Amino acid sequence: MSITRRQLLSMGGFGALAAATLTVPVSTISAQDVPVLDGSKLKPYTQGFKRPPFLAPYKTDVSPVNGQPRNFYTVTQQSSTAEIVPGMKTRILGYNGIFPGPTISLDKGTEAVVTMRNQLPGKHPDFGTPLATSTHLHGSASLPQYDGYASDVTLPGFKKDYIYPNIQPARTLWYHDHGVHYTAQNAYSGLVAMYQIHDAVEKALLPQGEFDVPLMVSDIQLRADGNANYDDHSHSGLWGDINLVNGVPWPVMKVKRRIYRFRVLVCSISRSYRLKLSTGDPMTIVATDGGLMPKAVPVTSYRHANAERYEILIDFSKYRAGQRVELQNLSNKNNIDYAHTGRVMAFDVIDEAFDRNDPTALTMPTVLADSVPMQLTPSQSKATRRMRVERSNGEWKINDRSWADVIASNFQQVFANPGLNDVEIWEIENKSGGWFHPLHIHLVDFRILSRNGRAPFAYEQGPKDVIYVGENETVRAIMKFEHHKGRYMVHCHNLPHEDHDMMVQFRVGLKAGEADPNDPINAARPVWDTPAPQ
Repeated sequence: MSITRRQLLSMGGFGALAAATLTVPVSTISAQDVPVLDGSKLKPYTQGFKRPPFLAPYKTDVSPVNGQPRNFYTVTQQSSTAEIVPGMKTRILGYNGIFPGPTISLDKGTEAVVTMRNQLPGKHPDFGTPLATSTHLHGSASLPQYDGYASDVTLPGFKKDYIYPNIQPARTLWYHDHGVHYTAQNAYSGLVAMYQIHDAVEKALLPQGEFDVPLMVSDIQLRADGNANYDDHSHSGLWGDINLVNGVPWPVMKVKRRIYRFRVLVCSISRSYRLKLSTGDPMTIVATDGGLMPKAVPVTSYRHANAERYEILIDFSKYRAGQRVELQNLSNKNNIDYAHTGRVMAFDVIDEAFDRNDPTALTMPTVLADSVPMQLTPSQSKATRRMRVERSNGEWKINDRSWADVIASNFQQVFANPGLNDVEIWEIENKSGGWFHPLHIHLVDFRILSRNGRAPFAYEQGPKDVIYVGENETVRAIMKFEHHKGRYMVHCHNLPHEDHDMMVQFRVGLKAGEADPNDPINAARPVWDTPAPQ
């Protein structure tokens, strides 16, 4: 879909566009009638490891509102190409034209103003889907109008300023597209990037700089012409046969004989992983979605769903120079696996010097940091709400409701209406043995209380914003609805499930029909942008 400024204004602007166009039936996208590249014929561990570049602010100042430092960034969504497989060009959608996009890294308390420019074509070059986008900073307590509300779309040729307060403890976040009904295609095509908040506590405990390493893990299936193949198996999920780390198939990273910190983000649109080291040695988990855990947890393997972030420490001092250690994937139920999806990347140990006076180099931390979610107790809860994640008549739903119902209600229907600073327990039930659902709750960090009445896994006992709701599992979580009033989404992060149509919303601190100064669609509308250079 391509639309001019005059056409948009004649329709009454973005609010009218959302109401008028987002109720149209979502097109079905299946495997293209083009031969598929056989990923099993590709050889793992032939390419070097790459880190996404950091994005520098183009301007800094002091906020007139709170006196805190403020950084200004510009990010442009562009259609481009990448050489994922050597010798082949793959069309991508990228922030600043690269996949993954550039990393934004700043200190807690530094506000960010990110101008997000949609300079994409009117429709997807491979899938034909519209490229109206909405950018979500996943893990941020953002105001509703800056949270990437699915129906708050920015059309090609427009731009929007997103304001991020960065008031939460140090953590690994990521920004990705959240455009209504086409999040899967847009994220799969490359609209994903990491975002980091640092603070003094985290800097003192965990490796920094060269030894603080982003691992954005995803998968893809390519056609014989090198472009992406999209087959979501009737909206069940897409599982590629090529694992990527930071956009590179099965890369090899050279590591020194010391401790490294890895920020592991699974940005696959459907695949979950069960990661382990080829040596069988433990990895140490020190942070979850919302930052540091109360204590470090050694694991030999762990289950990692889409959109979850786990920060792990690996001690390479125990290995000899010249030794190769693989990061492998044992997989989980209801993935589709291929010849090489059991491999993720490799580490080649080298005997190069490092600063042995760095306290994080050779000593594993044990006690870390407490946080608001981990201090919550069931006695503080004002309500217990129950959610069923299920499939009904071919659509994915929550309590038999979907985003289509939210749209039909003029964006007023809510699953829950907690007061500001209320504490609640949410219980999520997945009766199916055929699907797992990584459920993401916007705005809040939470503490997982139990799985099927038993204690949660040790490695997930930190602040979270995504719950892996496995087959035949009932998971209970406790959360405090702090920071902001307004409407926020909750949805499955298997993105074909989200798009078809497993997403509802909750409303914090406002009564039904009460004026909403932070309306997620109308409070901060996109504006017309200058055309991208040809």
